[in-house]
Amino acid sequence: MSSPILRLVAQRILLGMVLLLAVSVLIFAGTQILPGDVAQAILGQSATPEALANLREQLGLNDPAWLRYVHWLWGTLHGDFGTAQSSGLDIASSIGTRLKNTMFLAACAAVVAVPLAIVLGLIAVRYRNGFVDKLISGLALASTSFPEFFIGYVLIFVFAVHWQIFPSISTVDDSTPFLERLQAVVLPATALTLVVLAHMMRMTRAAILNVMQSAYI
Repeated sequence: MSSPILRLVAQRILLGMVLLLAVSVLIFAGTQILPGDVAQAILGQSATPEALANLREQLGLNDPAWLRYVHWLWGTLHGDFGTAQSSGLDIASSIGTRLKNTMFLAACAAVVAVPLAIVLGLIAVRYRNGFVDKLISGLALASTSFPEFFIGYVLIFVFAVHWQIFPSISTVDDSTPFLERLQAVVLPATALTLVVLAHMMRMTRAAILNVMQSAYI
């Protein structure tokens, strides 16, 4: 029983890795097609040819495109994402700071969405084809019809601008108290929960119906 599941998970992971590789190749190829290069963008149009040549040599832009991509890919696989030319900061550390907030946001949304999706899925199956089932399914369909940013704008307008209960913009770091962090994440977590909840509820409903229609039930 576990072998097909593990095989499916392995296939999904492998497919995701291939997709990421293909996207990185396309983005890298797109940057090569664009006019100019990184050295020109950093130094500007008034840069001297000598300065451009020195910076291109420093950044390795004189190497073939395929070799630069291999160097970038090798560094990425080893956790070396390079340095942002605009800010001079290490990209890995910048991503790490934002990744903590992203994981906290995802965890808050999951804590609410997962149990609520299971409960709503069970209720929808209990009253299958009835008013409650149609109401829940209709609300789920409406929720998935709107993108997250639209729901976020509505929540900001109602709860941050009109009622002024929650902040519309927040800066959260490691020194932010836990309660303040929760208050700051309420609106984005709600927007994410509404969309994720709809998908999870429909999947839960379909899975339960599939089990109930099995021969051994």
